Amino acid sequence: MKTLLFRAEDRGSADYGWLKPNYYFSFAQYQNPDKVHFGALRVLNDDFIAGGGAFPTHPHDNMEIITIPFTGGLKHKDSTGGAGTIKAGDIQIMSAGTGVQHSEANASATEPVTLFQVWLFPKERNITPRYDQKTFDIQNRVDQWQIVVSPRETDQALWINQDARFALTNLTKGKNITYTNAFENNGVFLVVIEGSVTVDGKLLNRRDAIGISETESFTITASEDAALLAIEIPMF
Repeated sequence: MKTLLFRAEDRGSADYGWLKPNYYFSFAQYQNPDKVHFGALRVLNDDFIAGGGAFPTHPHDNMEIITIPFTGGLKHKDSTGGAGTIKAGDIQIMSAGTGVQHSEANASATEPVTLFQVWLFPKERNITPRYDQKTFDIQNRVDQWQIVVSPRETDQALWINQDARFALTNLTKGKNITYTNAFENNGVFLVVIEGSVTVDGKLLNRRDAIGISETESFTITASEDAALLAIEIPMF
């Protein structure tokens, strides 16, 4: 098993007043030649959006964009006709394909929004743009993996244009959980959303991440109650 650590304190960051992002990979003014992507995973931004904050309408193409909110509500509108508000428990996906325009805004004038936004390189380029979102029962991820994004219909997750899978778990202190790849030769980017865990003898704390490759499965032990995101992606 090959591993690559991404410590929370080593991430890039910025402060735009209304927006305070942390970057796991090169993005905007944060450029790090050693952290451009991990396989098909191109962007993972940990964003804080102040009340009233908004991203004006802007374009995307040929990228799979997944948004995972933790607190507050995020309004969305795009040129495919997609619109709505997402909050904790919801997942939103946008396949930009041939091109899409969209905007995002904090649904509250006073309360902040916190979220992860993730970009993956697509499996097929120039598909028809599409948008979808779904609410998941958070109780169904206690000490087990809840699949929220997948190209496999049997996973009852949001469909993605890539041989990739997103899984969430809320792991109780002292519990072990094993992640097994859905696709052969994929890697996994594991992020500790909250709490702390041990993987391959390495202690990971809040917002730490580890890139795992050259194995089809690995086991995680919760050092304390922990919330985890596993992003499985092709390692091209």
